[in-house]
Amino acid sequence: MEALGTTAILLALPALISSRYGAALAALPPPPETAMAAVQVQAQVQAQVPRSAARFPMTRQRRAFLATIRFAEGTWTNGSAEGYRTLYGGELFSSLEKHPDTVVVKRYASAAAGAYQMLPATWKAASRSLSLRGFGPANQDQAALYLAERRGVLTAIDRGQLCDESMARLAWEWASFPLQHGGSAYGQPVKSATELRRFFKEQLHAQAPQPQPRADNRLG
Repeated sequence: MEALGTTAILLALPALISSRYGAALAALPPPPETAMAAVQVQAQVQAQVPRSAARFPMTRQRRAFLATIRFAEGTWTNGSAEGYRTLYGGELFSSLEKHPDTVVVKRYASAAAGAYQMLPATWKAASRSLSLRGFGPANQDQAALYLAERRGVLTAIDRGQLCDESMARLAWEWASFPLQHGGSAYGQPVKSATELRRFFKEQLHAQAPQPQPRADNRLG
């Protein structure tokens, strides 16, 4: 058998190492440059994933605003959870699995339901945009904030402001909010801007952190 020359051995060495130790080498952590590149690729992928987190974090301003919508729409009842199960006209429905889509004929005919008296088509569009499942209270809250953002008023709400212009924009979403001349966008009864602003401020105050009394460390 002819002995291999030094050059031939050196040329064959990478293949020998790969065949014998390939698995062990693959198990080793990548060099820092490779790991960093992988992290960057992962970050780019995550950045391209759409955030269904049009999930709106709850703040005291937003809670006060949601309470104000319920007050305007007649589903507040001192914050009772029954508001989330209220049909147009005041009757209650039982299941929160989905929008009840039940037409009620009172002074008007409407299929509005829930704490924010959303029509089926409005709820369908909002829930689809936010990937919401079920008509539960938290989902109704999210949908209401989505509608407010779509009307361009959420930024002002987050500053603790409920001005006439914001209410006029909301009037096209909720018939109980007044336009700037004080009337309804849909010819229905409305709450006055003064009344709604006062309620909003009351809710802001009620949900503000209350100062704790300072401990008296004096010896008796």
